[in-house]
Amino acid sequence: MLDITPSDVLIVVDMQYDFLPGGSLAVGGGDEIVPLINTLAKRFTNVVLTQDWHPADHISFASQHEGKNPFEMIDLPYGPQVLWPDHCIWNTHGADLSADLDIPHGQLIIRKGYNQSVDSYSGFQEADRRTRTGLAGYLAERDLGKLYVVGLATDFCVGWTALDARAAGYHTSVVEDATRAIDNAGSLEKAWAEMQTAGVSRLQSKDILG
Repeated sequence: MLDITPSDVLIVVDMQYDFLPGGSLAVGGGDEIVPLINTLAKRFTNVVLTQDWHPADHISFASQHEGKNPFEMIDLPYGPQVLWPDHCIWNTHGADLSADLDIPHGQLIIRKGYNQSVDSYSGFQEADRRTRTGLAGYLAERDLGKLYVVGLATDFCVGWTALDARAAGYHTSVVEDATRAIDNAGSLEKAWAEMQTAGVSRLQSKDILG
């Protein structure tokens, strides 16, 4: 069993209603991991949550591109972009964090995707790979250590967050059974391959909980 220290951090990614069953971009089984995330969170002194937070006219929405459908790809100034169903529009129920999360000691919520012209999967930086969220600065200022990432979805926001954590120099692990994936066009296999290459560890919850 891993030794979780007072400087380690659990990052809980995008546990929001639009990504849960019944939501506009539901991830299969997304609700199943909520109790496990709550249990894992109890092992950590430090918990950070991320929250997708889009304006209604966000550039990543298929509805904003005439003739395009969700899950099609387009090229934007910052690179290839998957077009999504409208989701996590700020001040809507779909953007709210699940009320079933029981993490009262969560210290920080990082909102991402609020810039209309750039998507943002990662909790660390937007898809232009330049605009920072401030999470790295927060972790550095508090001298926090190893990062453990859970939540939705494995192949997008979880994966990008983990990759950026490694790029920032953090020992980073993804707790696989505390995530669920969209798995669009091989995206899950690709994400795991990229994370392995970057040095992200692939754990199971039993490695932490025993």
